[in-house]
Amino acid sequence: MPIFPKISLRPEVENYLKENFMNEEVLAVSSKQDAQGKFEALLNHLSHPPSFTSVRVNTHLASVQHVKSLLVDELKKQLNGLIVPVLQHPDLQDVLLIPVIGPRKNIKRQQYEAIVGAQCGNAVLRGAHVYVPGIMSASKFMKAGDVISVYSDIKGKCKKGAKEFDGTKVFIGNGISELSRKEIFSGLPEMKGIGIRMTEPIYLSPSFDNVLPSYLFLQNLPSAVVTHVLNPQPGEKILDLCAAPGGKTTHIATLMHDQGEVIALDKISNKIEKIKQNASLFGLNSIKAYCFDGTKALKLDMIENTEGAPPFLPESFDRILLDAPCSGMGQRPNMACTWTLKEITSYQPLQRKLFSVAVQLLKPGGVLVYSTCTITLAENEEQVAWALKMFPCLQLQPQEPQIGGEGMVGAGLSLEQLKQLQRFDPSVVPLPDTDIDSLRDARIEDMIWLANKDCIGFFIAKFQKCKSTLEKDLPK
Repeated sequence: MPIFPKISLRPEVENYLKENFMNEEVLAVSSKQDAQGKFEALLNHLSHPPSFTSVRVNTHLASVQHVKSLLVDELKKQLNGLIVPVLQHPDLQDVLLIPVIGPRKNIKRQQYEAIVGAQCGNAVLRGAHVYVPGIMSASKFMKAGDVISVYSDIKGKCKKGAKEFDGTKVFIGNGISELSRKEIFSGLPEMKGIGIRMTEPIYLSPSFDNVLPSYLFLQNLPSAVVTHVLNPQPGEKILDLCAAPGGKTTHIATLMHDQGEVIALDKISNKIEKIKQNASLFGLNSIKAYCFDGTKALKLDMIENTEGAPPFLPESFDRILLDAPCSGMGQRPNMACTWTLKEITSYQPLQRKLFSVAVQLLKPGGVLVYSTCTITLAENEEQVAWALKMFPCLQLQPQEPQIGGEGMVGAGLSLEQLKQLQRFDPSVVPLPDTDIDSLRDARIEDMIWLANKDCIGFFIAKFQKCKSTLEKDLPK
């Protein structure tokens, strides 16, 4: 049985997602009972963290083995001498995997308690401590040094500064308060540090807050797969169309050995600054980041004087990554989603605008990789079907490495086309229950298999542009 309730969704959103798993094409190859069970399993998985924490090594500055050694020492300190394996992924040589221990069921609840917001609760489940801005409520007499039970307010009903809360809350572990209740809710804007240091979380994961920052980037496994699928080469000109926070951008530059040009776009200025900071931290000089709306990245006149900044002339890039803005319904853990159906369905038109721009900016023979961190058919397989119909110049390509499963039926794609897609679906395995004893007995091959399956929900499609296409021939 899951230790947390399944992800909380608005009824209309849950019904919309259920249609993805129970449409006519799905039911033609699967029974209604099987489809319903798969859907319920997915909702249960979304409220739990993945079974492994994955980090990408900055191979531009250090070898994987050197960083792995440093990380093993760091984990011993964090886990008070507890030894957990650090695995190098066999198909993603720059990715290290650390098993998550839990859920731990025998943690004693404390008299004093603190309520944190849902996003803060999700972060705690992946190894974070509780920072002051995330604390919504604390017991009346709580002081610094007290052992506190921490709960997540998954419905968003707790009022800031409350002394008690009787609404829906989920226990996520115990910690030691760094501050008193009075200090936490003093109203001082500079209170941003750790408020509760987690000592007994339900899921035991390492904290990567300022851990080997030049050498490691905390990145979900499928997000690291994307860049390898793009397969950037030294000397190429590559566009990361929706780049923030820059994990994939720095990965592209690293795989190119920092030789070539990587253009990163995002329309939020502080996110662009974060990309620049990450590039500097990783010692990468090939990245140029611009605050710019990707839907307007195509230069409509043919004047050459662009000076390397957006907008760009048609057919300017060898490879393009479109890690599209999406509903994010594959992110884990996520115990509550308050988005409306209107918000969830608003992404498909935006993704198509960005995709159209990407096709026009891509050179003939160039590669376009489209990805999302969501589970909906409309933002994934339906987008592939639309793209192949609207852009005859595109051909769907097989992917390497192929770690996820094939695409989901329901969008009219052929079985051969579905095999060329990658859909990471955590519901294909039972929710794991990991403790130290089971890790000692586990085979490395089995742990790698589980890491590949029990990750976030994600989708990847790879296209090649086979011929030049004039702008006037493309859909508006």
